[in-house]
Amino acid sequence: MAFNVSQFRANMQFDGARPNLFEVEMVFPSFSLPGGASRKFNFVCKTAQIPGSTVGIVPVQYFGREIKFAGNRTFADWTVNVLNDEDFVVRNALERWMNGINSHRFNTRQASAANPASYSADAVVRHYGKTGNVIKTYRFIGLFPNDLAPIDLDWGNNDSIEEYSVTFAYQWWEAAAESVV
Repeated sequence: MAFNVSQFRANMQFDGARPNLFEVEMVFPSFSLPGGASRKFNFVCKTAQIPGSTVGIVPVQYFGREIKFAGNRTFADWTVNVLNDEDFVVRNALERWMNGINSHRFNTRQASAANPASYSADAVVRHYGKTGNVIKTYRFIGLFPNDLAPIDLDWGNNDSIEEYSVTFAYQWWEAAAESVV
């Protein structure tokens, strides 16, 4: 029989992973601080993604047929949504980070952000199980913000907190499985 609820439940041993049980930890480059943004980020990062990746295809023509070989892996940019507090600690740090990489006025980079090691950082996404244990960890290596979205202001938008998105480019990600028991 194709429909068997007991078999389905037996294969969902832990009742399925929940998308709301996560935290993101990021250490901002030193030139983008002060303000405690690194400490605060994991509390105001409202949404994130478990990363994906793509293995490219190298097509080769052979006797009129296209043969496909595996190519290089690429990683799409990573976007998170952030809740904005009235202290603007995280927003200010992100603006300083981007300004250090390339200033608004002079189209130059700060000396403190002269090389990729000084303007990039790592981030960690921890996915938790319902019992509070970490079930999976993802580490983003060498990331930096490449798009800081505007914050919409609206006189008619009552009883809400400002949010904005920030998109990061990164070099690669690494995953670690944790114990689920």
